[in-house]
Amino acid sequence: MVLSKALSISRLHWLLLITAGLLSACAVGPDFKQPDAPKTSAYTEEPLSKKLATAPGVPGGTDQAFIEGADIEAQWWELYKSPELDLLIKKALEKNPNLGAADAALRSAQENVNAQIGGQYFPAVGLGGAATRQLQPSAIYGLPYGSDTYNLYNTSVNVTYKLDVFGGARRTVESAKAQAEYQQFKLEGAYLSLTANIVTGAIREAALRAQLQATAEILKAQQNLAEVTEKQLKIGSVNKVDLTSQQSLVASTQVDLYTYERNLAFARNQLAVLTGELPSNASITKFDLSKLHLPDKLPLSVPSSLVRQRPDVRAAEAQLKSTNALVGVATANLLPQFNITGAIGSAALTSDALFGPNAALWSIAGGIFQPLFQGGQLLAQRRGAMANYEQAVFQYQATVLSAFQEVADALRALETGAQALKAASDAERYSYETLDLVQQQYKLGTASYLAVLYYQNLYQQAKVKSVAAQATRFADTAALFAALGGGWWNRTGPAFQPKELANKDPNETPRDN
Repeated sequence: MVLSKALSISRLHWLLLITAGLLSACAVGPDFKQPDAPKTSAYTEEPLSKKLATAPGVPGGTDQAFIEGADIEAQWWELYKSPELDLLIKKALEKNPNLGAADAALRSAQENVNAQIGGQYFPAVGLGGAATRQLQPSAIYGLPYGSDTYNLYNTSVNVTYKLDVFGGARRTVESAKAQAEYQQFKLEGAYLSLTANIVTGAIREAALRAQLQATAEILKAQQNLAEVTEKQLKIGSVNKVDLTSQQSLVASTQVDLYTYERNLAFARNQLAVLTGELPSNASITKFDLSKLHLPDKLPLSVPSSLVRQRPDVRAAEAQLKSTNALVGVATANLLPQFNITGAIGSAALTSDALFGPNAALWSIAGGIFQPLFQGGQLLAQRRGAMANYEQAVFQYQATVLSAFQEVADALRALETGAQALKAASDAERYSYETLDLVQQQYKLGTASYLAVLYYQNLYQQAKVKSVAAQATRFADTAALFAALGGGWWNRTGPAFQPKELANKDPNETPRDN
């Protein structure tokens, strides 16, 4: 008896060793290798200026310089030093539905990882029980007399386990984890897009407000000049054409004024929706370009780190990892499948005897299945998985190229935008001085009406262009921060911060995002 028990323990020991050896075998399919960063030391074709041009005295005209290798702050928008902007972004992080949807997608993907680990790595154990009453003729047992009616009770615990000999289960979990990473970086991308859109939306709102105000001032001056021209027509110092031309200019400027009013309303509606509010219920601050601070130091990450900072590149890499793992899954499906099943329970004719000494039953079995012919299905699935991986490779490459293009565009936009603002500021100042002189001369009768009309149009265009150039300088700065990844890696806490989470004790552990 003792010897038999010792042999049983020995067999179990060897079985466990064999099983462990099988589970530690290498998984089939290619192991994922993180793509190398592009081999370049610069973002642009030509070297960048260390300092950008300035336009003293106008919003957005202050000094700016690139700081190579500097890190990006998580709340980079705070560099604009606008409490109203900070409050708007905080509100959006609590209520924006797209950000909430991305957060929910991440949590779903994380739970799918848990489900795959539980389903792939652990045995399935189930408890069952049944009670039946049946009538059977004795003939089925080869006996000539009558039939028997009886009750049958049984209980059992069933165990099923699939040995992961060739790593199909491990590749499945690997793919699920990569999908969770994908959703994580999709969430970070949504966070970056939301914050950048609010910053640029606030800048656009301020620019449209400034252009609306400038156009209103120009319109008032034009209307005053129209009144003067009408009086001069009465005394015969000008003709009818001068008056109608001025009135036409007034009407044209009114059209511009209505256009700015419409676009300003659109900008405010967009900001309301970004903060998760209905346009009719939102209370959006009126932004002013003159109250925004232009960040004076612009961090410029080294090119090799860009692929680790951009959420879209990291999401494309996670998709690459997921499709790579699925090639291993499809490969493992071509190979033998090993299963172990077991059951232990009891059966009896009466419920009282169900757990008696003579009611016990058990079984254990091992099985192997090697696919031989399934109409080419498994081979086609593997070829499809390989094609999906190749697609992910090309998509990753395209995403990296697009990322570098966006940074290069933002850098050149900042450089040329600073020069454009200086030129636009000069043009506005000179055109205003010229218009003021010509208007005085016209009132004294020493300048023609056509000259006034010409310089009015010139100043109107210069004023609007100057405001647009100021806004562009602020917006291009935000575009650079966004293009470089937005500093999400320096953030503490989750991307989506609904009120019930944002109001919690900061010492509590936040939800893992």
